[in-house]
Amino acid sequence: MKRRDAIKLGLTLAGTGAASKVLQADVPQSGLIFPETFRPSIVAEPSPPVTPFTVPLFVCPIAQPVTQAVLESQGGPIDPLAHQRYGEFLPKKFYVQVISEFQWKYHIDPPYSNGSWGWGFKGITPGETFHANYGEPVLVRRINNLPPVGSGNVTFALPSVSIHRHNGHQASESDGIPQDFFDPGQFWDYHYPMYPAGGDPREIMNTLWYHDHRLDFTATNVYAGLSGFYLHFDDFDSNNENDPRKGASRLPSGKYDVPLLLHDVQFDRNGQVIFDFNNPAASLGNPKNFDLNSRNVQDGATGTDSIETWKFKEQWNNSVSPQHTTFGMIGDRYTVNRIIQPYFRVERRKYRFRILNGGPSRLYNLFLKAESSTGDSAKPGEKFIVLSTDGNMLPEPLIKENIEVWVAQRHDVIIDFSSFSTGDYVYLVNRLAMREDGAGPNGRDLDPGDPIMRFDIVESKGRDPSRIPDTLRQLPAVNLKEVRRERTFVFDYDNGLFTINGRLMDPNRVDAKIEQGSAEIWTLRNEGNSWVHPIHSHFEEFQIIEVNGKPVEKNDVLHSRKDVVSLGPGMEVKFFSRWRDFLGKHVMHCHNVVHEDHAMMIRWDIVPPGQGD
Repeated sequence: MKRRDAIKLGLTLAGTGAASKVLQADVPQSGLIFPETFRPSIVAEPSPPVTPFTVPLFVCPIAQPVTQAVLESQGGPIDPLAHQRYGEFLPKKFYVQVISEFQWKYHIDPPYSNGSWGWGFKGITPGETFHANYGEPVLVRRINNLPPVGSGNVTFALPSVSIHRHNGHQASESDGIPQDFFDPGQFWDYHYPMYPAGGDPREIMNTLWYHDHRLDFTATNVYAGLSGFYLHFDDFDSNNENDPRKGASRLPSGKYDVPLLLHDVQFDRNGQVIFDFNNPAASLGNPKNFDLNSRNVQDGATGTDSIETWKFKEQWNNSVSPQHTTFGMIGDRYTVNRIIQPYFRVERRKYRFRILNGGPSRLYNLFLKAESSTGDSAKPGEKFIVLSTDGNMLPEPLIKENIEVWVAQRHDVIIDFSSFSTGDYVYLVNRLAMREDGAGPNGRDLDPGDPIMRFDIVESKGRDPSRIPDTLRQLPAVNLKEVRRERTFVFDYDNGLFTINGRLMDPNRVDAKIEQGSAEIWTLRNEGNSWVHPIHSHFEEFQIIEVNGKPVEKNDVLHSRKDVVSLGPGMEVKFFSRWRDFLGKHVMHCHNVVHEDHAMMIRWDIVPPGQGD
């Protein structure tokens, strides 16, 4: 039984190893949604206090390639027949990533200084940052070395994984779709052609990321630590701010190009990361006071100590009728690259930051706020120079006072610190207040806002050779004559679960058969009046042509190629997209990954011409 079915029946998630087909049947309402008295753990049991800006930012190391022989020594030879067009895109670089459990230190204050059990790649979270060049195909072997179910220290996630390179243009078998999972002791080879969609250089992307996408456990597995950056480069965006070639962008590079992965996290009294599946402790007391014989909770029990064994957890969850969090998961500690409110020393020059919202559910409205060491007023550097939204580059840079970053969205920005003085502080601040249940914004702004991290200004160590081009990448033309058909997808909340067109996700059901080489127009509509949905469709980027019936303006960040739609309450968004180069199955889903897991996702397939629906 999958966790989705367990939730519908009010049972435990423990022991659910393999996924099975979703049964769309009437189910009891008891335990289906949490009652009005539900108190999320960030309210009932807040995380321990912490001193902000005392720990430096963790800068993820760059992934280093290995030889094909080294890769094949860890699991066996590569199977070329397992990959579409493998001979056309023979790998030029090979990587091995081992997925494992370890303790990660989020902060130096106790109890965080004890470390928290989590998951990651090669002993770190986020995982290594990949640098990949167009024209250099890549093969990554990912080995699942997580402890089997019931034997590890992370009890809220499932040690069965599928790693998705978010909106990478790769074939289905290398996409990391939810149903292509592999278990402890197994590995999966991911083949990345490093080829722009349709062979069109205007389709080149820059800031991608990789994360777990396991069916029904995406939220928990990513929250446990399974995410990282995957950056693309080409002749224009060449990863060299000193590039002498004509046409090179010379954007900030090297240590001045810094990925920032935002996660909000909840911790228990011991500094251990927890996931707010349910909150029996708020009303029923400490699970350690649970009588294994009588299966009753003793009177007066208090506390939130973690459950020590999988068997105990199973009995506990089966007996106390847990209150399930299906709207979202909100943590009360901001982390950047898995460090609680870090500081980062920056020189008085331009920096490039890849800002990513890793979820699970929180949305951000980000501002820069300066604090002068001399008491001067705000400086002109309190601006973002926006290069991209999602994985693409805009036609030209946009100067913005703020950027909204929904789950899975990336904003590639330049911040110019040259107008600040040595000793100044610049804070990255979030001003978007969220509902405690994680469904979406609560309708008010945070004033002056929550500081997420602090930039400490230091003197420059040399000249700044980087620059900001006047133009970036031009958009491919939208040719409506190419459109083969139009589709509408309605996102709603039915009977305690999240649906698309009134249906739950079934990985064995094909919801759309799209003919290879064709174009379509999709309309996404949010029927809800309280929750929000960042909607992501795999494989190809799209261009939004209308929002609530109005065309997108050219100076809008939406005038771009996108892979995530910000679908607020009552909104309707229409986009144009093409489907090219590979056949196979993919998905579209809400990237509030708690919604995805419960079960707001469809499967769509690219099929040969003449076989579409």
